[in-house]
This record gives sequence, C-alpha cells and structure tokens, in this order.
Amino acid sequence: MKFLKRNYGWIIVVILGALPLIPLLKIGIEEGENSAEMLYHISGEFAIRWMTAVLTLTPFYILFGIANLYVRQAMGIVTSVWSFIHFALFIWIEGFLETFTQVNYVLGLLAIMILIPLFFTSSRKAMRLLKRKWKKLQRFAYAAIVLSLLHVFLLDKAWLIYAIVVGLSFIIRLPVVKEYCIALRSKK
Repeated sequence: MKFLKRNYGWIIVVILGALPLIPLLKIGIEEGENSAEMLYHISGEFAIRWMTAVLTLTPFYILFGIANLYVRQAMGIVTSVWSFIHFALFIWIEGFLETFTQVNYVLGLLAIMILIPLFFTSSRKAMRLLKRKWKKLQRFAYAAIVLSLLHVFLLDKAWLIYAIVVGLSFIIRLPVVKEYCIALRSKK
C-alpha cells in the first residue's frame, strides 16, 4: 500500500502511456506490412503529444501552483519510449540509411539522440548523482521539442497545435511573464 501511495503518479502515467500500445499491437499483428507504416506514424504522433504534455507541466505550475516532479519524469520516460518505438518502426520499415535522405528525417534522428541521455538520466538516482548538472542536461528537452516540431512540420503533418502549445509554454516561462503569473496567482 505504501508503494502505491508513493508512486501513484508514476503508475497512472505508465498506464496512460501504455494503453495505446494494445490496439496498435493488434493492428500490427492482424494487418501485416501495410499497418507497420501506419504504426510508425501513430507512434510519432504519441511521441510528440507526450513531449508537448511534458513541456506544459512547468507552465501549468506557474499558472496554477500545482507541481509533481516525479510525474514529469515518468512522462518524460513515456515520451522517450514512444520516440524510440517510432524510430525503431521507421528503421524496420524504411531502413536506417533512409534516415539520412531527407532533412526532416535527420532532424528526427537528432531529436532521438538528444532523448537517449535524457531517458537514461530520468531517475531519482541520476538526479542525486548529477546534482545541478542534471537540470542542465534535462534542458536539452527544449532542443528535442524544437527539432521534433521541425521534423513534423517538414513532413507536412498536423503540427500547428503542438507548435502553439509549446510556443505558449515558452512564453509563460519568460521571467517577466512568469513573475506576473505567480504574483497574480498569489493575490487570490
């Protein structure tokens, strides 16, 4: 019971992150090769959705004063897992060398390369070991989202909503806006 009470946020995030895998695996098994291409598009959508959600947590805290760092870490891990699934499916269908044929694929590869160290340092133990360097390393998530948005934009997919949400979250993080929001929140 103590484990559940301490880790309920992680458990909820992992369940929410894993639920879409069930129908995706069913599609992949039942429909064969044609569905594999659809699967890597869907996995890319979930990767960008989770990345956008993770980056909105700090603005959510700024606006409403609600924070849970460990849930953010779980969401970051789910983001990385979806991104790795997306990249693995892409390589399986298109081949690794295809990654270097278009700028948008290279941008996606760079985003994945950024997510790898973030994934492996998204634990409480890594936070303790890296101390202040951990936060500096995790800031590379901003570069990963920008690269991911460019990747999606160049693929001509539905990217505008993600760009707007991420753009607003960056604006809310600006010191002047942040201080104003916190001051406004504390007056209530």
